[in-house]
Formats: sequence, structure tokens, C-alpha cells
Amino acid sequence: MADVSETRAVTRARVQRWLSVRNIGAIYVWILIVILFSIISPSTFPTEDTAKSILNQYAITGLVALSLVVPLAAGVYDLSIGATLAFAGIFVAYLLQHTSMSPALAGVVTIAACVVIGGVNAFVVTVLRVNSFIATLGSGAILAAITSALSGDQALTGRVAGEYTNLATTNASGVQIPVVYMLIVMVALGYWLERTESGRQLYATGFNPETARLTGVPVTRLVSLSLVTSACISGFAGMVLAAQVSAGAPDVGAAYLIPAFSGAFLGATQLRGGRFNPWGTVIGVLLLGTGNVALLISGGPTWTPHLFEGTVLIAAVALTALERDVIRGRLRGWRSRRSRQLVQRELDLRGAGEMGGR
Repeated sequence: MADVSETRAVTRARVQRWLSVRNIGAIYVWILIVILFSIISPSTFPTEDTAKSILNQYAITGLVALSLVVPLAAGVYDLSIGATLAFAGIFVAYLLQHTSMSPALAGVVTIAACVVIGGVNAFVVTVLRVNSFIATLGSGAILAAITSALSGDQALTGRVAGEYTNLATTNASGVQIPVVYMLIVMVALGYWLERTESGRQLYATGFNPETARLTGVPVTRLVSLSLVTSACISGFAGMVLAAQVSAGAPDVGAAYLIPAFSGAFLGATQLRGGRFNPWGTVIGVLLLGTGNVALLISGGPTWTPHLFEGTVLIAAVALTALERDVIRGRLRGWRSRRSRQLVQRELDLRGAGEMGGR
């Protein structure tokens, strides 16, 4: 009987911990947003069409935000994601417009180009030892210049408006396939980061790279891998966006930067206690999307989504930093207690040895 009571108590504690505001606070905020705007705009907001619209509109943003999860988990920034997205869209459109490549082959070549972009970022960060914030900001500027030169500052259409659009326009019951891409990438990253050794090593690298290196973690290789992964996912998002709008546009990347970082940092406050994770990131992006669409549907000015995203980004970064400080404080406390225990054990052993000698 006691075992059953203990099991129930443990289960209850786990459920309470999972449902706590600290663990899934964004979901509660999301629910409040839905309730509030359902009252404000009862005829337009709480509808199935609105829900599908949010999913379809923010699937690309979700992909770009997911591209940030791996480098952020490894403790580095990638500010070139917007430029990579724009480059990929222009590059695949350029290949389709100026060559006879099939859409599939053009996509493969574009992803290969994104691998090169990630490799260059990794070289600058790990070999030249340039801070990732500065390195990717600079590489993003260079990439934007290449994109501009390649496109002539014009949107490229060519064969993009043909068979290639199937990459983004296929839908089921009004939900477009980019939503499926977002969910697949979310699950794949979640499995990698949480169920594999290299994923756990990525988190260790992000938490304390020097300690991770001393314990045998291949920090340089993991940071490089994280930046290549980021470039590939954001590049794929650019390809999907080009298919969605039937054109490659050179100036679309900047619009995704703030929402992606907002979603990633907000996601770090959810589910995994200060760790960047794909599940929380998708929740964060959809919360942003719901808030933005709700503000516009309710008649808010066009600048309100930018205000909302900026506010969420600042709050999310502050909460993530607070969460990590709490974790570090717990670790320091554990290490301090462990050190005291070891010292006390050594003293006890010495005392026992002295008593035996007498």
C-alpha cells in the first residue's frame, strides 16, 4: 500500500512540475491570447481558417527558428540565417531560370551550396577564432552582396512558377506541406539533441565549452556541425519560400531574423529548463504567429506585430538567462556540497588511519 501511495505521489509531482508555469508558461500565454482575441473579434479570429492561416504563414518562420536551435544549443550564434534563406531562394531560382536542371537537381545543388556557407562560417569561428556573433554577421553581409549580384536586385521567376511550386503548395485540407516540413525537422532535431550522444555533447558544449573539451567532447567538430546544420535548414526554408511565392527574392531574409530568434529564445524557456530545444521553439513561433495575426485581425496598426515580436524577444532572452543562472547556481551548489563531502571523507579516513596507528 505504501508503494502505491509513493508511486501516486511521484506521478502527481511530475504532472505538477510539467504543468507548472515555469515549464509551459508560453502555452498558458498562448491560451490567454486565444481567449482574449476570441472575445475581441468573435466572428473572425476563433475560426478553423484562422488556425490554418497561422500554421501556413509561420511554417517558414518555424523552419528558420529551428535552424537556430542547434548552434544556440552549442553556444554559438548564427546571424547569417536570413541571408542564407534569401541566397538559397535566389540561387535555386537562378539555376532553374538559366540552366536546364530539374527542380530536384537544382534543390540538391542549392543545399550543397548551403553546406559550403555553413563550412565557411565554421572555419571563421573555429579556426580563425572570430566570435560567432561577429563572424556570422559579417558572412551574412557578404552573402547578401552575392545574392544581390546574382539576382541583379530583381526577383527571379523563370521556371520557379512551374513544377517547382509543388515543394510548397501541396496541401491537405487547407494545411500546406511546409507545416509538415517544420514538424519533421522539429522531431528530427529533438531526437538528435535528446536521444543521441552527439546531441548531449552539443548541450554540454553550449553550457561550458572548456569543461566539455577537458572531458573529451569534440567541441570544434560539434560547433562546426551546428553551423553547417543551421545553414542547411535555413537554406531549405529559403527554397520552400521561393516555391511558395513562385519567385526568388533577394531581400526577404531580414524579415525572418527577429521572429526566428524570438521563437528560439522563447522556446528555451519551455519544457527543457533553459535549454534550446525544437519543441519549445515551435511553440514559441506559433505563439508569435497567433499574437501577430490576432493583432491584425482585431484592427491593430501594421506596426503592432513588430512591437509584439521585439517585446517577446527581450522577455525571452531575459527569462532564458535567468533560467540558465538558476541551473548554474544549482550546479555550483552541488559541486560545493560534493567537494565538502570529499574533504570530510578524506579527513575521516586520515583520522581512522591515525587511530589505527596508535
